[in-house]
Amino acid sequence: MVMQPEPAMTVRDVAGYLNVDEKTVYRLAKRGELPGFKVAGSWRFKRADLDAWIDQQKQAAQDNSGGGH
Repeated sequence: MVMQPEPAMTVRDVAGYLNVDEKTVYRLAKRGELPGFKVAGSWRFKRADLDAWIDQQKQAAQDNSGGGH
């Protein structure tokens, strides 16, 4: 059985997924801080890219906390 690729997420989807305002998603995407791409002028995002980005943010937060080893 061939698995269908997961559909790209919209700004509204991402805002709900990250629990932030849609304006925050636009701002981060425009700055290149959030992994996204444009289709016909509208931002779209892949959940796998967002999950990887979240993992990077968590790692950076741990690295910057000076958390004791």
